[in-house]
Amino acid sequence: MTKESIIFFDIDGTLLNHDKQLPSSAKQAIFQLKERGHVVAIATGRAPFMFEKLRKELDIDTYVSYNGSFVVLNGEVIYTNPLKIGSLEKLTEVALHNNHPVVFLSENDMKMNVPEHSYIKESIDTLKIDRFPTYDPYYYKTCDLYQTLLFCSEGEEEQYEREFQDFDFVRWHPVSLDLLPKGGSKAKGIEKIAENLGIPAERHYAFGDGLNDLEMLSTVVNSVAMGNAKDQVKEVAKHVTKSVEDDGIVYGLKMVGLL
Repeated sequence: MTKESIIFFDIDGTLLNHDKQLPSSAKQAIFQLKERGHVVAIATGRAPFMFEKLRKELDIDTYVSYNGSFVVLNGEVIYTNPLKIGSLEKLTEVALHNNHPVVFLSENDMKMNVPEHSYIKESIDTLKIDRFPTYDPYYYKTCDLYQTLLFCSEGEEEQYEREFQDFDFVRWHPVSLDLLPKGGSKAKGIEKIAENLGIPAERHYAFGDGLNDLEMLSTVVNSVAMGNAKDQVKEVAKHVTKSVEDDGIVYGLKMVGLL
């Protein structure tokens, strides 16, 4: 009988290719893992509403979203780590002065603090989701926020990193960064799920490709970087598989002995 393992998959660049399509080989592999008695989960920087269709397609109800700030196990929220609103309000004031817009993200929605901006459209469009943020500059006062997007060119984030110590900044696009609670990461979210399930660390697996996967891949015992991952991501992973475009999920799962 196969011992139960848990496998966490990043979405963009891992499960989904450059065109935001799920390769049929990856989908088939997910269901094979389930048939063998394993737990399949998602670990992403996306908001829950940004990958609802994918969860339904793959029949997955356990996930780490917002890079570890909103964690769900079997459809139930088990951990949240919202942003500190006082610090966020100050950052927003500075960003607005610098013509650097922000997008606030809650559990169910996203709002931008400017009516429009080319950086917001440029980066959000790459996600190929059927929703776009609407204008509400004071949304942060109405509910818990688990992530904020800061829009600026590469290098311009350094002033924010120096001034705002309550947050971590992770770039995901040439003109956009994820703004996270200090010390938050996918690894933290995975830890919460693992504590609840009681699956030992030697049977934890994780696949990823981006900078927001660094802590996850350096923490999870059986970590796999995609062939299309950045070099620093490959360096911290235990294994490197083929690219997402080249059936990298299947190849990686065979490499670690799960298929």
